[in-house]
Amino acid sequence: MIYIEPQILDTVNSWLTPTFDDDTQQKVRDLIASDPNALKESFYKNLEFGTGGMRGIMGIGTNRINKYTLGKNTQGLSNYLQQSFPGERIKVAIAYDCRHNSKPFAKIVADVFSANEIEVFLFEDLRPTPELSFALKHLNCHCGIVLTASHNPPEYNGYKVYWQDGGQLVPPQDAEIVTEINVLDYAEIKFEPDENLIHFIGKDLDDVFIDACVNNGSFNTPQADKDNLGIVFTSLHGTSITTIPETLRRAGYSNLHIVAEQAEPDGNFPTVDSPNPEEPEALKMALRLAEEVNADIVIGTDPDSDRVGVAVRDLHGKMILLNGNQTMVMMTHFLLKQWKAQNKIDGNEFIGSTIVSTPMMLELAKAFDVECKIGLTGFKWIAKMIKDHPELDFIGGGEESFGFMVGDFVRDKDAVTATLLACEIAAQAKARGNSLYKELINLYIDYGFFKERLVSLTKKGIEGAQEIKQMMIDARENPIEEFNGSKVIRIEDYQSSRATNVISGEITDIDVPKSNVLIYYTEDQSMIALRPSGTEPKIKFYISVKTSLEHISQFEARSSHLDAKIDAILREMNLN
Repeated sequence: MIYIEPQILDTVNSWLTPTFDDDTQQKVRDLIASDPNALKESFYKNLEFGTGGMRGIMGIGTNRINKYTLGKNTQGLSNYLQQSFPGERIKVAIAYDCRHNSKPFAKIVADVFSANEIEVFLFEDLRPTPELSFALKHLNCHCGIVLTASHNPPEYNGYKVYWQDGGQLVPPQDAEIVTEINVLDYAEIKFEPDENLIHFIGKDLDDVFIDACVNNGSFNTPQADKDNLGIVFTSLHGTSITTIPETLRRAGYSNLHIVAEQAEPDGNFPTVDSPNPEEPEALKMALRLAEEVNADIVIGTDPDSDRVGVAVRDLHGKMILLNGNQTMVMMTHFLLKQWKAQNKIDGNEFIGSTIVSTPMMLELAKAFDVECKIGLTGFKWIAKMIKDHPELDFIGGGEESFGFMVGDFVRDKDAVTATLLACEIAAQAKARGNSLYKELINLYIDYGFFKERLVSLTKKGIEGAQEIKQMMIDARENPIEEFNGSKVIRIEDYQSSRATNVISGEITDIDVPKSNVLIYYTEDQSMIALRPSGTEPKIKFYISVKTSLEHISQFEARSSHLDAKIDAILREMNLN
């Protein structure tokens, strides 16, 4: 018999009271009788807000996504909104993705808000996450919710919270709301809706959003060049099918081929192991279709349409998936060129990136005389940059995990506008007799050849969480002194907010919020970062290496050299 701590049993027993419906109580009894391990996993902690909100496996218990955990979050958030905006008619917008239970979960959330006399704008059907950010601002709402677990496996769902500016929650509000939630008892949740306060939104809002995407993502590409670009698109069974084809059509792109087998929204994601455009395997059908129709570019989005994966033809005509850093660099450079050509750069502009993304973003900023602001992982920090610096114009920005944002009309990563932007870049490059891939290599020649790789280790459950915790403790207590023969010269510990110059011993403060991230920098300009995921049971290792590149003819040899360098670093860290 498995041992279960008394405090966990107390929590389990509380779910056997009349506060919880009969079906929930019966499921708890079933777990007690048949699967004590699952019982322990379901109740040993409360779900927490991470870098992308709250995500978890669906089921009963405090560590699961269900009617009661969502209801408690929404009740706490309702209380916080009423404290924050006394005397105002509070409004919220709610969207949801294609996952199992997303639609009924969204209605539960709407019910609780309305029961607290909060006006609700609920999308009539699934919609992309960036459209929620847009809708929140467009409808002058105080808050927004998306029911999504992004690219997590099918058994997951989640709850992302947005504030008045259209960006996700950031400190100190996130902690204040969590405190409000934690003091609540489940019996305090108001589940009985006021249907008069729930308004359904749909096509009218879609039209305004899509037009805004076209306006922000179009850059004077001649119609003939648009017609000449062959595009393959897959929504990977997600929400982007509701907006991206129409966005491309309105922008003038008609040579579009949609992967039919993946066009139907489906929370089982039946054609892929993982609905994540970061994974080349997820775009397998799209790449096959690209060969059949001789397409120039392949684009895939994750289930809630904030991440975008772009594949293009390499120097040998083979379709390859760009990584998030490469896509971000291409898009940022293109926007900088556009702004410069329009004489819009006067020193009051900035681009945004994150601490584990490519350092090449800093080189682009320097070359165009704009600032590059660096934040923690998660797009909420880039949105916060815009909010904190209204005196500056935001050009665009991204992160290595396949997210990009064009301008500030949406305050989260936006695969809809980014898809159009990628097509604009590719169409203009093709019209010059070039390709998007060759344009990327030219950037390496101009700004330095940076190459990155991400390695993720999955460690599930209670034991996995402890193992990840111990790995970070070991890294801090026994810092690595060199990587692949290159000495470590600087260590940044974002948990202690301290940066150490290993050569001089000087310690300086890091002026960003605390986060469980450790970054090493070496003499040869390599960067190695360790970060436990805030939304998945993973620890992630980010490697960035650099060399010079003088001519495109050197590209493949130098690329192989950088790959070997990364391989050596991973071997030293027992990750290869």
